[in-house]
Amino acid sequence: MDSKEKSSSEQEGTRERGLVYTWQAGCCCPTPESLPGWSGKTVLQAALGANHGVLLSEGGEVYSFGKLPWKVGLEDTCINCPILEKALSGQRVVTVAVGSFHNGAVTENGAVYMWGGNSAGQCAVAGQAAVPEPNPVSISDSETSPLLPIKILQLACGEEHTLALSLSRELWAWGSGCQLGLITTTFPVTKPQKVEHLAGRVVLQIACGAHHSLALVQCLPNQDMKPIPERCNHCSQLLITMTDKEDHVIISDNHCCPLGVLLTDPQTEDHVSSSLLETPDGKSVMEEDCQKAPAEEHALVGADYDAASVCSNSNGQEDSGISSPGHPLVMDQMVSKQHTAALSDPLFNESREKQDSAEHEQQSQEEDLVACLPGPAGPGTSALNSLVVSCASAVGVRVAATYEALSLKKVINFYGTTPGDAASPSSSGSPGPEGLKESREEQVKLESMQGKKSSSLVDIREEESEGVCRRLSLPGLLSQVSPRLLRKVGRAKMRAVALTPTYSGEADALLPSLRTEVWSWGKGKAGQLGHGDVLPRLQPLCVKSLDGKEVIQLSAGGHHSMALTAKSQVYSWGSNAFGQLCHLNSPTTVPRLAKVNSGKNVWHAVAGPDYSLFLVDGEDFQPLLYCSGQGEREEGDLSLENGSSKSPTLLLSCSKLGYISSVAAGGTDCLALVDKNIMGYIASLHELASTERQFYAKLSAIKSQVLRPLLGLDNLGTVSAIQLLQETASMFSKLCYLTGQHGASVTSFLQGPKEAKNLAIVKHASLFLESYTEYCTSLTNFLVMGGFALLSKPAMDFLSKNQALLQDLSETSEEAHPLVEVLNTLFFLPVRRLQNYAKVLLKLATCFEVTSPEYQSLQDSSSCYESLAVHLGRKRKEAEYTLSFWKTFPGKMTDSLRKPERRLICESSNRGLSLQHAGRFSVNWFILFNDALVHAQFSTHHIFSLSTLWVEPVSEESGNINGLKITTPEEQFILVSSTPQEKTKWLRAISQAVDQALKGTADLPPYVSGGNLQRQEPPISRSAKYTFYKDPRLKDATYDGRWLSGKPHGRGVLKWPDGRMYSGMFRNGLEDGYGEYKVPNKMLNKSDHYVGYWKEGKMCGQGVYSYATGEVYEGSFQDNMRHGHGLLRSGKLTSSSPSMFIGQWVMDKKTGYGVFDDITRGEKYMGIWQDDLCQGHGVVVTQFGLYYEGAFNSNKMMGTGVLLSEDDTVYEGEFSDNWTLNGKGTLALPNGDYIEGTFSGEWGSGIKITGTYFKPSLYDHDKDRPKTLRKLGVLAVPADEKWKAVFEECWHQLGCECPGQGDRWKAWDNIAVALTTNRRQHKDSPELLSRSHAQTLESLEFIPQHVGAFTLEKYENIKKYLIKACDTPLHPLGKLVETLVAVYRMTYVGVGANRRLLQEAVREIKSYLKRIFQLIRFLFPDLPEEGSTIPPLVTETKGRRSFCSGKSDSRPESPEPGYVVTSSGLLLPVLLPRLYPPLFMLYALDNEREEDVYWECVLRLNKQPDVALLSFLGVQTKFWPTTVSVLGESKKVLPNTKDACFASAVECLQQISTTFTPADKLKVIQQTFEEISQSVLETLHEDFLWSMDDLFPVFLYVVLRARIRNLGSEVHLIEDLMDPYLQHGEQGIMFTTLKACYYQIQHEKLT
Repeated sequence: MDSKEKSSSEQEGTRERGLVYTWQAGCCCPTPESLPGWSGKTVLQAALGANHGVLLSEGGEVYSFGKLPWKVGLEDTCINCPILEKALSGQRVVTVAVGSFHNGAVTENGAVYMWGGNSAGQCAVAGQAAVPEPNPVSISDSETSPLLPIKILQLACGEEHTLALSLSRELWAWGSGCQLGLITTTFPVTKPQKVEHLAGRVVLQIACGAHHSLALVQCLPNQDMKPIPERCNHCSQLLITMTDKEDHVIISDNHCCPLGVLLTDPQTEDHVSSSLLETPDGKSVMEEDCQKAPAEEHALVGADYDAASVCSNSNGQEDSGISSPGHPLVMDQMVSKQHTAALSDPLFNESREKQDSAEHEQQSQEEDLVACLPGPAGPGTSALNSLVVSCASAVGVRVAATYEALSLKKVINFYGTTPGDAASPSSSGSPGPEGLKESREEQVKLESMQGKKSSSLVDIREEESEGVCRRLSLPGLLSQVSPRLLRKVGRAKMRAVALTPTYSGEADALLPSLRTEVWSWGKGKAGQLGHGDVLPRLQPLCVKSLDGKEVIQLSAGGHHSMALTAKSQVYSWGSNAFGQLCHLNSPTTVPRLAKVNSGKNVWHAVAGPDYSLFLVDGEDFQPLLYCSGQGEREEGDLSLENGSSKSPTLLLSCSKLGYISSVAAGGTDCLALVDKNIMGYIASLHELASTERQFYAKLSAIKSQVLRPLLGLDNLGTVSAIQLLQETASMFSKLCYLTGQHGASVTSFLQGPKEAKNLAIVKHASLFLESYTEYCTSLTNFLVMGGFALLSKPAMDFLSKNQALLQDLSETSEEAHPLVEVLNTLFFLPVRRLQNYAKVLLKLATCFEVTSPEYQSLQDSSSCYESLAVHLGRKRKEAEYTLSFWKTFPGKMTDSLRKPERRLICESSNRGLSLQHAGRFSVNWFILFNDALVHAQFSTHHIFSLSTLWVEPVSEESGNINGLKITTPEEQFILVSSTPQEKTKWLRAISQAVDQALKGTADLPPYVSGGNLQRQEPPISRSAKYTFYKDPRLKDATYDGRWLSGKPHGRGVLKWPDGRMYSGMFRNGLEDGYGEYKVPNKMLNKSDHYVGYWKEGKMCGQGVYSYATGEVYEGSFQDNMRHGHGLLRSGKLTSSSPSMFIGQWVMDKKTGYGVFDDITRGEKYMGIWQDDLCQGHGVVVTQFGLYYEGAFNSNKMMGTGVLLSEDDTVYEGEFSDNWTLNGKGTLALPNGDYIEGTFSGEWGSGIKITGTYFKPSLYDHDKDRPKTLRKLGVLAVPADEKWKAVFEECWHQLGCECPGQGDRWKAWDNIAVALTTNRRQHKDSPELLSRSHAQTLESLEFIPQHVGAFTLEKYENIKKYLIKACDTPLHPLGKLVETLVAVYRMTYVGVGANRRLLQEAVREIKSYLKRIFQLIRFLFPDLPEEGSTIPPLVTETKGRRSFCSGKSDSRPESPEPGYVVTSSGLLLPVLLPRLYPPLFMLYALDNEREEDVYWECVLRLNKQPDVALLSFLGVQTKFWPTTVSVLGESKKVLPNTKDACFASAVECLQQISTTFTPADKLKVIQQTFEEISQSVLETLHEDFLWSMDDLFPVFLYVVLRARIRNLGSEVHLIEDLMDPYLQHGEQGIMFTTLKACYYQIQHEKLT
C-alpha cells in the first residue's frame, strides 16, 4: 500500500479516484488488495461474474481479468492483471455488465457489444459456444418501417440471459429461459426481442439474477376517475375481501394474482403443489373440494391467506399477470394451517388480535388514512369506502350467518385439500401430509409463544411496522360498526388531502422518480420473484407489496433479490440458505425489511450469488461495508437450523482505504471502488448524500407521524384554516418528495464520475429554491391566520400523548416548551436545510481553483441558498410580527382585514402619523400592510390598495414640513408625521411596499448579487387593477391597465357592472386614443359596439358604431355624436327597410350633401339634407328609369323641378309632393309635341291638365326637345358643393382650419405622425399589412424636396409620391381617395346607374380633380398652377419624327403631353382606374342606341374579305399590302384572305379598351397611326406624306377590323375628360379622325 501511495502522489488527480480493491468472497476478515499490475487509471464502473471481472476506465476503455475461458489461448489460465479489450478501442464505452460467464458493453452512441460464454445464446450469436471478442449486437424494432437501430442505456446479464434497457425506456431480451419475459417457447433467442408486456411503461432500471429478472418501473399517473373493477382480470377473484376474526372484521384489498406457470423442466416439477392435476388441455385445476365451493365464497376459499393475501396486481389494471384465465390457483397448506391454528389455539388467537390491533393503529399513521381521508389516496380506496358503508347498512343476521358459513368452510377446506410441498427449496422430496402436519403444529406453537408471525414460503404478511395491506378492523358484527368511523367515511370530501405527495412533473423529469413499482419474472423456486409463491413467471408481474415503498435501486443475486428504497431501507426476498437476506433465516417469498444495522442508513445494496453486500453511512460520513450470507459458514457456532436471526457483519471499516463509492459481488471475489478524499471534496459529497438521506427520513417521519394524524383530527376550526393547513401539508409533501428524489439523485451521483457541475442542487437549483419558497409561503400564511393556536385545542390530546416523539423530531430537549411552540419549530424545520446546502456547496467550491467555472457555479449556488435561507427567515419574522399585531387589534376589524398572505409592515399606534386637518377628537390609525394601506377610524376603516397608491413628500414651502402626500385614484390626502425620522421611515416603508406589491415577487429573494439595494422609488407609471367606488361616472366600474399618478393612462380595460366595457387607450383618466366600447341593450339582448378613436372621454375622430338594432355607422364622430362624413347602413337586405346613407352629418343629424339609397322602394336621393330631412336641391332616380331633379322640402318634392321618364317624356314645373304634379308647367313628349298649362295629379296614375297643346312645325327649331335635356343638372347640387365634409376632414388632418390656409410644414409633420401611429397600431396585427404595403409606408417617409427651378424630373417625383400615397389608406391623401371612390361608387352603382346621371358623374370627377389639385399645390407649393408649362430640358428635345411629314423636325408646334401641368394629367392616373367601372357603365347606357347601330354595321362589313373591304372603303390601291407576314413567314394577299392586312395596327387599336385614362387612350390611337404608316412604308419603300383623304379610308378599315364593342363610350369618355390643350395638337387630330370613323360607320350604307 505504501508504495502505492507514493506513486499516487506523483500524479495526484488521476490516482485518487476510482481505485480498485478486491478480496475473496466469503472470508470473514478480508484484506482488500489492489489489482496486481493495474496501471491505475480511474475506474468508473466494475462488474464481476462467477470467476472473472470487467473494469470500465475513465477514458471509456474496457479491461478484463480472472478466468476468461472464451479467449483464444487463455482457456485455462487465470489472468490477474487486467487486459484491454482491443476490439472496443475507438469506441467510448459508457457502461458494462457481466453475467456469470458473459459480458456486455454499451457505447456512448447506444450500441451494444457482447462477448464471453454463449451456450444459451446470451451473447445474441447463434450456434457458437463462445464469443471470444466483443461483438456488436444489432437491436432494431421490427415495427418501424425503416429499421431504426435502438439506442441502449443499460445492460443487465444473468447466467443464461441478457436484458437491455433502451433510450425510450423499453426492454429488450435475448438468451434462454422464462426469465426473458418473451412470449416464446423456442430457446435460445439470439435476435434481441422487445418485452411486449412492459411496452408503454417507463422502465427505470433492470437487474438480472441467475435465473430471474427484475425491473424498476415508473408508476402510471393516478387514474382516480377510472371505475375500479371488482374482480381481478386474470383469476377472477374479488379484489376486496372481508374476513371475520371472532370479534372484528378485516377488510383487505391486497389481492395477489397467483397465476403461476407450470414449467415442464424436470427440476421444477417436485416443487409444484401436488394438489394440482393436469387436465388434457394442459390447464391445471384444483381438486374437487375447491370446485364445489359456491361462487360467492370463492374469494375466501382460495385467496384469503389471512385476508391480506388478496392483493391484485396494480389494483386491477389491465396489464397485470398472464392473460389466459385458466391457470392454476394454488391453495397452499400454510394458509389452511394458519386458519386451523386460529380456530383451535386460543393462545395464538390472542396474540393475533393484539397484533392486529397494533397493526391497525400503526397503519392508520403509516398509510393514507383510508377512512379519515377519502381523498385520492390511491385507486383502491374509494371502492374500499363504499364497501365499508355498504357493510354498515347490511342486514346483521344475514351477515352473521355468512360468517359462520365461512369459518366452517375453512375447516372443511383445510382437511379436504391435499397439502403441497412447503419445504424450503434446498430440501429435496416431499414428506407425507402427516409429517408435515406435525412439524407445522410445532412451528405454530413455537411462533405463537414467541409472538412472532409465521414466515412460510407463502406468507404474504409483512413485518408489523410496514402494514402492507390497508385494513379496517370493524369490531363485532357490522351492525355495531363504530359510528365515528362511519362518520369519517361519510364526511364531506373537503377534508380529503392528498398526502401522497403532489408530484410536480418537472421534478420527475429532472430527478429520479420515487413513484416506482418492482416487476419480476423468471424462475421463482426460491421465492426470489416476491409474489408470495414459488412458481415461475413467463412474463413480468408487479410485486404488489413494494408499491409505495419508493424503491430506487434493484439488485438480483443467484437466488435472491434486493430492493433499496429512498428511505435507505433494504427489502430482500428469495433464498436465505446462507442468511443472505439479512432477516430471519427462513426464506421468504415476499419482500421483507432487512435488518442491516440499526439506525444506520443503507445506500447501496448488491446481491451476490449467495451473499449480499451493503454500503452504510458511517460516523463521519465514511461508508461502512457490511456483508451477510456465505461468509459466516466458517463460524460453526450458529447452525442454519436454529431459529435465531443473523445480523450482517461489518466487513471492513474503510478508514484505511478511503471512501467506497460502489461495490461489486462475484462468484469468487468481491470488489470495491474507492476514492481518496482530496481536499475534502469526496468527504463533502458523502456528507451531502448522507445528510440528505437522513433529512428525508426525518421529513417522512414528520409527515406520517405528525401531519397525517393532525389532518385526521376532528373540528380543526374554520374551513379556511383547514384549507391553509391542507395547503401547507401538501407543500410539505412536495418538499418531502423532492428531498427523497434528491437523496436518490446524490446517491447515484456518488457512483458516477462525480462532476460538480452535474450536482442536482447546482444544476436544478431553481427547483429547490421554488419548492422551499412555496412551502414557506403556505406555512407563514398558516401562521399569520393563527393556525398553530387553532391547532392547539383539537390537537392537544394527540400532542401530549406523543410529546417525546415531537421533541425528538423537532430536536428540542427542554420540557418547558409549550407544545404549540414545538409544533411551530417542527414545521419550520425544513427551512434549516437550506443553510446546510449552502455550507456543503461552499466546502465543495473550496476544492477548486478560484478562477475555475466550477468554483464560480458552486459559489453562486451556495449564495443563492444562503440568501434564500435569510429571506425565508425574514419572512418568518414578518409573519410572527403580523400575528402578534392581530392579537392586539380590535376584533371586529380583524375578521375583515386578516388575510393569509397579508403581512404587517408598520402601523401608527404610537401617534407617529396623523391626517392633516383632522378633527380634534377623531382617531386616525394608519396601518401599512404589504398589499394595502388601511386608514382605520372609530368603527370604520378604508383600504387603499398599494398597487394604485402614489406617495410623495410634500414640498417644504407649503408649510407642512413633515407631510406626505398620498394619491389614490379617487382620494388625495396629506399625512403629517410627528418627526422627520417618522416621515422618512413611512415614506421609505410605503415606497418599498408599493414597489414590492407592483413587482409581485415578494416571495422570491433577490437572487441577483446586490439585490438588497432595492430602488426606493416605485414607478409613477404602472399597471394595476382597481374598482372605483366614488366617481359618479365610474362608480363600481373596474379598471385594469396602465396608470400614471393616480389616473388611468395608457392601455387599459374599463368594465361597468351594467355590462358596459371600454378597452383601449386612456389619457389622464379619460378614454383618449383608439378604443373599443360596448354598451349592452337590455331590450334587444344585444349590445352596441363602437370601435374607433376617442378624445377626452368622448368618441371623436374616425370610428365604426354597430347598433344593437343592426344599423352600422362608419365615419367621423365628435363629442359622442356622429359629426362629419359618415356612412350609415340600416338593416340587412332581408330586413323590413334596408337603406344606406352616405354623406355629411352635423351633431348626430344628416345635414349637408348626402346620398340616400332606399333599397325597398328602389329609389336613390342625391342632394342636400337638413336635420335628417331632404331639404333643398336634389336628384332622385328610381329603378324604373324615372329621373327627378329640383327642390325638396321636408323629405318631399316641393317647388320647381324637372321629371323625365324612361321614354324621354319631360315635365318641367311645379310639384307639391313626391311624384305629384301641382301647378304650372310644361309637358314635352318624345316626338317634340308639348303641352303648357296647369297640371295636378300623381305621375303614372292619371294627371288632370288645363292647358294648350303645341305641335311644332318641322322648321320651328327654337322649342326643340333637347332644350330641356340640355338644362339637366341646373337644379341639382353643383359638383363643387358635394362631399365638402370629406375634403374638410382631409384638410383638418393636415392641420388646416379651412382649405388652403395653414402651415405647410405642420401639414407634413401631421402626415408623418399619421403614418407612424397607424403603422404602430397595425404592428399589433401584422396580418393587416402585406409586405408591399409595409414597403410603401417606408418609402412614404421621405418627402420629395425641391430646390431651384421646377423641372420635369421633379414633376415625375411628385407623381410617383402621389401614386404611393394614394395606395395606402394610412396616408391622409390615400384616405381621401379611398373615401371619394367609396362615395362615387355608392352614388353611381345600382339604382344610380342611370344614363341621365352621366353628365353629373363627369362633373363630379372634374370637381374632385380640381379640389385634390388644390391640396397638392398646398403640399408642394412650387408645383405650377393648372395649365402652366414646364420648360423642357435641352437634352429632352431629340429630333422626333413628325407623323404627317415623315421628316425630323424640332419645331414644338404643340407642347408634348406631360409637359403641361394639369390636374387631370397628374391625378387621373390615380383616380380614374378606381372610378372607371361605374363611370364607363354610365357611358355605355347613355350611348346604347348609337352603339347598337354602329355594332350592327361593324358585324356586317366584317363579313367581307380584306381586298373587298379595302376596295369598298375606297383605299388607294397603292396602299394595299401585297404580302403579309403570318407567324413570321410572308404570304401573298389573296382575294379570300381575311383579317390579315394591317393586323399589327388592328391589334394596337384593340388595346384602347384596356386603358383607363384619356391620355393613355390617345397614346394607343397615336401608336395605331404609326403602325399603319409602318405597314405602308414597307409596301411603298419610300417616304411619303399622308393626306387626310388617303389616311381616312385606311384608318376606317383598321377601326372596322378592330371590332371594338363600346367604341362610342370610349370616344365620349376621351372627349369629356381629355386635357383641353391637346385638342389642337397631333393627338387631337388623330382623335378627331377616330371620332369621324365612328360616326361614318354608323351612317355607312352597303351599296
